[in-house]
Amino acid sequence: MTKSLEGKVAIVTGSGQGVGRGIALFMAKEGAKVITNNRKPKSNDTVSVNESFLSLGVKGTPEFNVEEMKKILELRGDAESTAQEIMMEGGEATPFYGDVSEFETAGKMVQLAIEKYGRIDIVVNNAAGMGFGPFVEMKESDWDYQTVSKLKGAYNLMSHAMPYMIKQGFGRILNCASDAWTGIANLSAYSAANAGIVGLTKSTAKELDRFGITVNTYCPQADSPGHMSFRATLRTMMEENGIKMDPNNNRVEESEKEHGPAENVAPFLVYLCTEQASYVNGAVFTVTGGGRISLYSEPKIIKEIKKTDKPWTVNELINQIPETLLKDYVSIGKDREF
Repeated sequence: MTKSLEGKVAIVTGSGQGVGRGIALFMAKEGAKVITNNRKPKSNDTVSVNESFLSLGVKGTPEFNVEEMKKILELRGDAESTAQEIMMEGGEATPFYGDVSEFETAGKMVQLAIEKYGRIDIVVNNAAGMGFGPFVEMKESDWDYQTVSKLKGAYNLMSHAMPYMIKQGFGRILNCASDAWTGIANLSAYSAANAGIVGLTKSTAKELDRFGITVNTYCPQADSPGHMSFRATLRTMMEENGIKMDPNNNRVEESEKEHGPAENVAPFLVYLCTEQASYVNGAVFTVTGGGRISLYSEPKIIKEIKKTDKPWTVNELINQIPETLLKDYVSIGKDREF
């Protein structure tokens, strides 16, 4: 390890398991002190590791197998187990249970970082709620579950952390989205939440750049309990709704092939938090556990028509639009493969 985050303090939400856990572990290995987080303890497991127990494992005492303990902690999947594994590896971490969609709770987590470690350098907004189904069947509670934890959670933590980052003259904010931000049928709330994250990222990146703070978005594709269940359910939903999978251009299949270990997503995110990546701001990346890192293009106008003497008439638009502004255009409504 390069210890590229030595002296830095990071908050990683949703880090009890999956991608968030992988990010927290890797950042700690790179020298960061980490606040781990998820909503509440996992109640069906009572594994506890104290300092004396850890010291036994470090010394290699036969009664305690570090690797076996790590597997148990990974299955437990909450903020404490992730923090314990970080400490087991010689790092520093503090767990925090709480729902980041609650403004005061997010503030308490930032204060914990300040009180415990004296600063806050990195915020990884990784918490999210997943869901699926046709828009016409969506309940208000479904919409709220998928949008509030992601969008409001990101706002809450950024709002509390930014004043400290501005004062320090340094900050790195990583907002987790999904490739669904481009819009996926039957995932309207999830797509909307992730598109909102992209907009939030680009807006705040422009505002905060002069303070030495960068804000970027990552769309992870990696194995985790949530993603594995989500992909399986999505496939079933597609089949039930008659959405065909084109064998020559199947994004679901290609996506699944590239899902690898969650921790493989973390190195690129650590890079974005280094001094060397200070020029990267407002970007949107896809990062897979299988080793692919992709950069999305910036939105731009590709065609336009203009009339300055008087307003367009409907008949003029009917006659001109198909052969000018929308020539070669194909409606996304025709895309039924995903």
